[in-house]
Amino acid sequence: MTTLTITDAPSPNFDERRAPPDILVLHYTGMRTGEEALARLRDPAAEVSAHYLVEEDGRIFSLVPEARRAWHAGRGVWQGETDINAASIGIEIVNPGHEFGYRAFPDVQVQAVIDLTSDIRSRWTIPDARIIGHSDLAPERKEDPGELFPWKRLAQAGHGLWFEPAAERIAALGGFLQVGDEGIGVVVLRSGLHRLGYGLQPGGTFDEETATTVRAFQRHWRASRVDGVADGETRATLMGVLQLATAESVTGVLN
Repeated sequence: MTTLTITDAPSPNFDERRAPPDILVLHYTGMRTGEEALARLRDPAAEVSAHYLVEEDGRIFSLVPEARRAWHAGRGVWQGETDINAASIGIEIVNPGHEFGYRAFPDVQVQAVIDLTSDIRSRWTIPDARIIGHSDLAPERKEDPGELFPWKRLAQAGHGLWFEPAAERIAALGGFLQVGDEGIGVVVLRSGLHRLGYGLQPGGTFDEETATTVRAFQRHWRASRVDGVADGETRATLMGVLQLATAESVTGVLN
């Protein structure tokens, strides 16, 4: 196991947990510099924090003990959990974000996130289906860590779910679904997104909330198309990811 070098940078912004964490949430800082972000996460007046911050050069800062409830997620839901802060560990990844010049995450930074994730999961039981982005739990509010974060690389390292559908599976689904559409295809889509973990409720109308949720799914699993339109590849990918999540859940029960 990689020995991590972690710098203590304590934040006062935390409170008590009600149960062990079983969700990992990845964020980007969305500020101009890492120094600015670190200062804000430690400012009592800001009332925000995270358990860790990972700089672009790979340095890792520890802000809040994992056994405590950091204030990083805000309002949202994943797999029925509505107090995400109470159930999760939050990692802030330094990146200016969509507002200040969104850019690719350096390799050394991504490797640090992978190593940190491995370290965290050695202590807590966090299923792959509960390794998510901020935008997954709050699609209507958040975009981070965004479509440039290499979720595939993280999954290849053993953390999170990833699925790439075959061409014939994509073709079998036919055309795309978008705002205004109704019918069984929309029912299947909304049900799948809900079962995976999103707060979107099942239904038969492709409304703006559905588009927002599809966009969040695409940021994580279909980054080449982030437009809220459920084309065949988006829908096939959802089916595959959902199958992986279901298999993991069944395996967990059997174990």
